[in-house]
Amino acid sequence: MNGQDLVRAVKDIGTARGRRAWRSAWRHRRADAEGLPRRGAERARVPGLLTGTEPRPGGGVLRFARSELLVRVTLGGAVFWGWDGAGPTPSCAVLGGGPEPDPRAVLEPDTGGGWRVVSERVTVAVSRHGQVEVRTPGGAVLRRERPPRWWEPVQPVEGAEGGAGARWLLRSEVPADARFFGLGGRASGPRLRDGVYRLWNTDPRGGFGPGDDPLYITMPVQLVVADAGTHLVFYDDSWDGRVSLREGEEGAGSGADRPGVSELRMDGGPLRCWVLVGTPARVLQGWSGLTGAAAVPPEWALGYQHARWGFGSAAEVRRVVRGYVSRGIALAAVHLDIDHYDGHRVFTVDPERFPDLPGLARELRELPRGGVRLVSIVDPAVKAGPGEAVYEAGGAVGDAGAFVRDARGREVRGEVWPGSCAYPDFTDPAVREWWGGLYEERLANGFAGVWHDMNEPVSFAPLGDTTLPRSARHALDGAGGDHRAAHNVYALGMARAGYEGLVRLRPDERPFLFSRSGWAGMQRYGGTWSGDVETSWPGLRASLALVLGLGLCGVPYSGPDVGGFGGSPSPELYLRWLQLGSYLPLFRTHAAIWAGRREPWEFGAEVEEHARAALAERERLRPYFVTLAHLARRTGAPYVRPLWWGSPEERGLRDCEDAFLLGDALLVAPVLECGADRRAVRLPRGRWYDTVTGVAYEGPGQVLIDAPLGRIPVLARAGSVIPVLAADGSSVALEVWAPARGRTGGGVVIREPGVGFEVGVVERYTSRWAGDEVVVLAEGGDRVAGVTVRGL
Repeated sequence: MNGQDLVRAVKDIGTARGRRAWRSAWRHRRADAEGLPRRGAERARVPGLLTGTEPRPGGGVLRFARSELLVRVTLGGAVFWGWDGAGPTPSCAVLGGGPEPDPRAVLEPDTGGGWRVVSERVTVAVSRHGQVEVRTPGGAVLRRERPPRWWEPVQPVEGAEGGAGARWLLRSEVPADARFFGLGGRASGPRLRDGVYRLWNTDPRGGFGPGDDPLYITMPVQLVVADAGTHLVFYDDSWDGRVSLREGEEGAGSGADRPGVSELRMDGGPLRCWVLVGTPARVLQGWSGLTGAAAVPPEWALGYQHARWGFGSAAEVRRVVRGYVSRGIALAAVHLDIDHYDGHRVFTVDPERFPDLPGLARELRELPRGGVRLVSIVDPAVKAGPGEAVYEAGGAVGDAGAFVRDARGREVRGEVWPGSCAYPDFTDPAVREWWGGLYEERLANGFAGVWHDMNEPVSFAPLGDTTLPRSARHALDGAGGDHRAAHNVYALGMARAGYEGLVRLRPDERPFLFSRSGWAGMQRYGGTWSGDVETSWPGLRASLALVLGLGLCGVPYSGPDVGGFGGSPSPELYLRWLQLGSYLPLFRTHAAIWAGRREPWEFGAEVEEHARAALAERERLRPYFVTLAHLARRTGAPYVRPLWWGSPEERGLRDCEDAFLLGDALLVAPVLECGADRRAVRLPRGRWYDTVTGVAYEGPGQVLIDAPLGRIPVLARAGSVIPVLAADGSSVALEVWAPARGRTGGGVVIREPGVGFEVGVVERYTSRWAGDEVVVLAEGGDRVAGVTVRGL
């Protein structure tokens, strides 16, 4: 706890909510003192020497003096290994039991008394001491994991199911030139530099910037990019842990290289992992296949959305929407925060401030240009007490009710916005089914989507963790355990409950759901957003880092609170944030109740004009975003990609963190510094056109491009075929950027197939020169008419 936390804790004593939070924190500490097993003396253990092997489909079991290791290569090339009998299941992240073993992968003797599993795409070598190496087919080592070490109690720990009795450490080495990415949403990313990163989903208690860690979404997922190749490693353990990273260093001249190091320390749980190797695109496709395809948002959710904590009334919502409509600015949705609830109680509506919410929703949907949708916040904490409808309904679920209990069977209470609250156990299938049915009330009130908040989960506390006691009991889908194992997957279970409930309630519509917290596999149910990013230029930079990092962890749909959450941005900061947001998947302004306004016209005529241009370009590119959304589901490729996505061997691109690719066609270079009117842009290989001036640049290399207040540099790849909104505002047109002479280009288009789960048709196009003109050909070779050619 830092000094600011201490001051805040002392001040809180003077308020009623603060006193309740103190009492809640005290109860949680007492519950842990009573319910958490005491470790006592511990004994260190390593695997010891190899004593035998047992071939199995896809690999085999290697037995050591004090442990055993299961190694399996699966169809598609994903590699699994688990120590001490850990298998792929049960898992909150992996679909089903995981992919089937590859029958062609065989366990065979290796040099030095070790063994190896050889397959078409990867080789896994295990030494006689338990060191594991992942190698390319050519023999290059992508990752070397030293023998693990466990610390387990000398005496058995009562109630220590699920691996609670053993802490473990695993030290891994990667090539000296490698760069680390991933670990969920990290404000200091996307490249993860030397430091310690915690694996515990955390509400940072206010606005955060690049120096704050951990945040709302942490994942034990690393993407490592090196000259030898790219690989993703996922340690399937939801317990609290810490990852220490140190980048390597190549030796000068004939000097030896110092490898990069990743050291993972976990407080418990199984020691098991998955590894995928290949190009970045192949790795993310494999990760999508392993943990589930990303949910495709409705088409309208790819437009501009406006949120605020503090709309206060239906009249204020109408006033803000009228402001957009009267100015001809496209608006897809308005998000209502906790102030629309009755006393902040979830699944209620304040009857005085919003007397006819369904009528308001219908009114907004009937507006021109597709209308405006309403999106509702949903918090997990349920106001506890007699007469509370949701609470009493939850108490009737199953034999013990829907809510989390402590080790003595008492209901766990926390302090949140409504007051004293109970928490549904989303790791229980019956509770998920009950909770999903509650969304019928949201739909009946006219909401078209939901955003899950406060689901780390949060319980206000002046000291220590702002979450449930670690001794709190959870079903864990029949496995049983406590909050140490359930904390990081709590929000994942809530997202699953909400998504599946919405599908049951409206089976012919794709749900729109995004969640502040989550874990590996959360993309199956929707996306996420930055959370309470601070209103500052560093906060703007952190916004981009989060989107890029989450995309590389398999969560393609995300975006920040444009303008930051808690402050009043300057006109320049607001506009630069809006310009960045217009090229991110989730494009949403949001602000706290005490923060400044976020409507474009509140920042003056010049900012309004430039904001209108940015929002108009977002609308024009909406068919391109639709294509990227469907491609993300099919291939796992994020909408927003690092510059090295297509050429990870280019080292200069690995270190570029202030620009990104939007799909394959566009390169976006946002302005992230105050007062800048030009910026350096690093280009991948090929020809790139400035989409405003039409000037062509040749990559690889770095160029200086003007970035006046009205725009940020956006470049198009030569030869790209991009779907855009036609002049009529409803149909899709094609736009092609001229390929270099003697070269061809192309693009993929997937049109919106409908509001349901239909699979869109993939249209493939090729661009080339035909004499003195550029033509676009469909997949069958027919020339496409009506294409706009740019870059001539």
